[in-house]
Amino acid sequence: MLGIKRLGLLAALVLVGVAPAAAAQAAAQPSTQDTQYLQALHQVNLFEITAGDLAQQKGQNQRVKDLGAMLKTDHTQLDQTVKQTASQLGVELPNEPSADQQAVLDQLNNASGAEFDRLWVTSELDGHVQAIQATQTEISQGSEQSVVQLAQTALPVLQTHNDELVQLANQLGIPVPQTSASGTPSPGGTGTESPAPGGTGTESPAPGGTGTESPAPGGTTESPAPTES
Repeated sequence: MLGIKRLGLLAALVLVGVAPAAAAQAAAQPSTQDTQYLQALHQVNLFEITAGDLAQQKGQNQRVKDLGAMLKTDHTQLDQTVKQTASQLGVELPNEPSADQQAVLDQLNNASGAEFDRLWVTSELDGHVQAIQATQTEISQGSEQSVVQLAQTALPVLQTHNDELVQLANQLGIPVPQTSASGTPSPGGTGTESPAPGGTGTESPAPGGTGTESPAPGGTTESPAPTES
């Protein structure tokens, strides 16, 4: 009987010890910043794993195939840490890429040859610039140490990928997106100096135009009407 009572007491002590720890974990919910970063990085990984497969299957350039394999491997490993961290913090992760990412994957599925290579490299550059910016934000603004550490681990991986993509883009003659001083890419992916894809800035308000000095194609304000002599 004494042994049974002792076992009961030990069980009670264990429960008492576990309850505060569980309550503390439940109370320490990650911030919105930390939660959204985990979810976004997971979606980046899902996209990169699928895009890496496509590069190996459909890439025309061998470097595209090789880099696709590298990205798939690295993002698969990175996602294991993301899922582990999210599980520990009770963060629910999405089970598929975002709608925008899926749209890009659809475009890649429909492309082939050199067109595929160009689209793949361009989308990868854009995606990695955004992922790097999100990771830098988490490092500077995150409050949950495990998520911040994850971001610190992810950043050099993402930067290495971006460096490799830039080199490949230069080899293939593909424009490389530039970032502004704040690190934010322009909508066209060419920097704040070019607000619209193919545009040359505010000096050329219309495609093919030469500026406000030539209000009409071929016309000049200096020419009088034909009836005057």
